[in-house]
Amino acid sequence: MAKNRIKGYYTYFYGDSTETTEKRRPVSNAAPIEDLSHVDPGTRARYFRDNLYPYSHRMTNEEYYNNKFPLQVELVKLQKWMRKTGERLIILFEGRDAAGKGGTIRRFMEHWNPRGARVVALEKPSDVENGQWYFQRYIEQFPTAGEIVLFDRSWYNRAGVERVMGFSTDREYREFIHQTPVLERMIVGSGIRLIKFYFSVSRKEQKRRFKRRKKDLLKQWKLSDLDMKSAAKWDAYTKAKKEMFFYTHTPAAPWIMIKADDKMRARVNAIRHLIHTTDYEGKDESVASSPDPWIVASVEDVYEVLTRQMPVGSADPNGKGPELEVLSTA
Repeated sequence: MAKNRIKGYYTYFYGDSTETTEKRRPVSNAAPIEDLSHVDPGTRARYFRDNLYPYSHRMTNEEYYNNKFPLQVELVKLQKWMRKTGERLIILFEGRDAAGKGGTIRRFMEHWNPRGARVVALEKPSDVENGQWYFQRYIEQFPTAGEIVLFDRSWYNRAGVERVMGFSTDREYREFIHQTPVLERMIVGSGIRLIKFYFSVSRKEQKRRFKRRKKDLLKQWKLSDLDMKSAAKWDAYTKAKKEMFFYTHTPAAPWIMIKADDKMRARVNAIRHLIHTTDYEGKDESVASSPDPWIVASVEDVYEVLTRQMPVGSADPNGKGPELEVLSTA
């Protein structure tokens, strides 16, 4: 019965799939894995580091809807449980430009009650905010009891665009990497659930999406002059990303990488990670299974992180880790 309802959900949007054959679209940077059931840790880490994609083709619309529908049912259950128990949740969506963060956020929010879930996408700081503690304007957006807050970019702007484009000083950056693990440990210690997603997209796929945005009259607002300047600094952003992971991936607030060259797989697996790692009333374990290990990975399985060597929050803001260096803003 449930399977028929899911099938009907897809057919409502795309018609009867028995009458038409949907063309499978290739994925940028594809390096197909023959046996996806065998997860070799070394190969998996290399695929995440080098932006290689383990599937040759993108998920079809039918596959997508047949996966998304039951997962969104679980999201509704999760929110209902959170409102009932007063639990609080923050999800950070970070990643390169055009990595699919916004589309994934919309799929999370699609069937949630907007009175208990909201998206925060802050503009650049005002003059007043520039005179405040860096984290202050983000903390003001934190959830109350029973609420979910999704940050479309977050305080990690300081580790990404501000770091690479020279919008913050080296001292401000060092203070940030010192304070962030301590702040996030306090957030989690206060009872707020914190999930940090990083959406990883290949350079080839990013260029393809930028081209489409230029031509699409409804999406041109997504493409700014800063986006184009940032695209030319691919290597600098890679260094900044690795530094960010090294200093801010902690047991209390780990980073979760999502391979996003296929947006549909990225959305499905991001949702699956949340419901798999959260215990809530009425959870269907057959739906809330673990995400695809070739699409989702903890950063510590891919990169070296500081918490393997030192306690959380013990980094010296004036010291230098193995990846920490001044990035050129030229």
